[in-house]
Amino acid sequence: MTDLALSDIKVIDLTWHIAGPYCTKLLADYGAEVIKVEKPGVGDPARRVGPFYKDDPHPEKSGLFLHLNTNKKGITLNLKTATGKKIIQELVKDADILIENFRPRVMPDLGLDYQSLEQLNPSLLMVSISSFGQTGPYCDFRATEIVEYAMGGEMCSTGIAGREPLKLGGNVGQYQAGTVAAVSTMGALYAARSRGLGQHIDISIMETQAGSTDRRAIYLLGYACAGVLTTRWPPPREAVRMLIMPQGVYPCKDGFINTLSLPQWWPRYLEAMKMPELKDDPRFQNIFSAEAGMEFDAIWYSWLADHTREELFKRFLKAQIASAPVNSPADILNNVHLQERGYFAEIEHPETGKIAYPGAPFKLTESPWQIRNPAPLLGQHNEEIYCDRLGYSREELVKLRESGTI
Repeated sequence: MTDLALSDIKVIDLTWHIAGPYCTKLLADYGAEVIKVEKPGVGDPARRVGPFYKDDPHPEKSGLFLHLNTNKKGITLNLKTATGKKIIQELVKDADILIENFRPRVMPDLGLDYQSLEQLNPSLLMVSISSFGQTGPYCDFRATEIVEYAMGGEMCSTGIAGREPLKLGGNVGQYQAGTVAAVSTMGALYAARSRGLGQHIDISIMETQAGSTDRRAIYLLGYACAGVLTTRWPPPREAVRMLIMPQGVYPCKDGFINTLSLPQWWPRYLEAMKMPELKDDPRFQNIFSAEAGMEFDAIWYSWLADHTREELFKRFLKAQIASAPVNSPADILNNVHLQERGYFAEIEHPETGKIAYPGAPFKLTESPWQIRNPAPLLGQHNEEIYCDRLGYSREELVKLRESGTI
C-alpha cells in the first residue's frame, strides 16, 4: 500500500462541533493518526446534530459527526479529573500535534496550556481554534456561526441592496476556519521538522472571516486605500442596468438554471433558444431597455418551462454562455462528472451500514487521500489506547470507567 502523506504524524484531538473536527479530519484523511478525545457518556455535541441516518436521533447516527470524524480513533476522557490530565500529558509526550477549540481560558485552567505542555514535548505543535483568538478584548466571548459571520464583516456584503444583510446558508465560516487551521498546522509542522521547535498556533474564526481568506480582503483594502464601502448587489437585472438578457437564477421544467450575461452575448442566447428572428425584432434593438427586458422575460420564462436543466445546460454550453444547473444533493450524488472522478467514498459504519460520503478535497498522486475506518463509536478505542499504548491494565480500565474518568 502506498504510504499516506501524513502517516507518521500523531495528533491529539480535543475538538468538538465543526471547525476543529474538520481540521483534524483533513489531517486524518491524509494519513495522520488522530486520537479524538470525547467527554465520557456524552461525547462531541455534533453527535446530537442532524441530519441523522433514517431520521433516527441516535448519537452514533449523526451525519455531521460521521463525516467529520472518519479515520479517527476515539477515546473518552474527563479532562477535569487529575487522572484525566495525567493521561493527556502522557499522550502529549509522544504526539506531534495537539488541536483544541475550547474558549481560551479552558486549557490554562486545566493546567494544559501550551507553556506547560511544551515542557513535556518541546517540539509539540498546539493549535487553538476559538471564535475571537487567544488574546484581545473579545477572547472570552462565546459566538455562533452567524455571530462570527456578522462580526467578521462578511454579512455586510451578502444579501440584496436596500434590504437587511443576510447570512449565507450552512456553516461556511466553521469549515473555512478548519481549513485555515489545517493549512497553518502543515506549515508549522514543516518548521518543526526542519528546526526541531514546536509552537502555539492561534486561529481566530472572526479573523478568517475578516479578511485572511475569501473575498473580504479586497473589500477591506478598498476601504483602506480609497474609502470605498462594501455594498450589497441589487437584484440581478438591476445589477446589469436592465440588460434584457437573462442574469441570475430562473425556473425551468425540472428545477432551476443559473445564467450570466454580457452585452455581446445577445446573439448567443438567440442561438441557444433557436430564435434568430428576435435579433431583428424592433422590441429588442435596445438591450438596455427596461421595457424590452419585460417583453423578453415573457418569451424567456415560457421557453425555459419547456426545457430541463440538462437540456439547457447542453444548449448554453454549445452556445458558449456561462450557465449551470442548480443541483440538489440527489443531483450531486448522481453527477456523472463526480462519479467519473471517484469523488464519493462509500464507508461502512456499524450503526448505519454503507453511506456515500464526500471524498478527497484534493488529490495527491503519490500519497493519496484514503478512508481507513469510519467515525469511531463513543469510546471505541479506549482499550487500544489506554491498555495497549499507555500500559494500563484491564482492571485499571474498569476502575477508570467506574470513577467517571473515561
